[in-house]
Amino acid sequence: MNNSNDYQRTYPISWDQLHRDSKALAWRLLSDHYFKGIIAITRGGLVPSAIIARELNLHTVDTICVSSYDWQDKKGEAEVLKDFHGNGEGWLLVDDLVDTGRTAKLVRERIPKAHFATVYAKPAGRPLVDTFITEVSQDTWILFPWDTESQFVHPIAGL
Repeated sequence: MNNSNDYQRTYPISWDQLHRDSKALAWRLLSDHYFKGIIAITRGGLVPSAIIARELNLHTVDTICVSSYDWQDKKGEAEVLKDFHGNGEGWLLVDDLVDTGRTAKLVRERIPKAHFATVYAKPAGRPLVDTFITEVSQDTWILFPWDTESQFVHPIAGL
């Protein structure tokens, strides 16, 4: 399992970029699919799901709540805290990122017929999703805007 030493790069995502990428995902989904509603994988899938729901004019939003790891040690088993009842046929399942695939496998087993879309995908988890927008390397830590705050940073050169 990944730990903090496995990440060689950091990819910071701003609120504006997340909005643009989530909207791009909605555009990609618009042409070929009709969805009854969205199932957001919490917590990361909540913000992209809200944007996609607006763009696709979907008013039914449900959740499947999964705790996949402690952010400090990146370990532990994925645990379903709140389930979605049904096989997902006609539903859009949304998460912010598919990384190792651990959460994706668990959710796919529980909701096998949903169309699974993520904004970002890493190689290990990418085969588990149907649609995504941006692929990043496995050794990249994606820094989402809800995990950051604005502050001064020294320039790369000149320290």
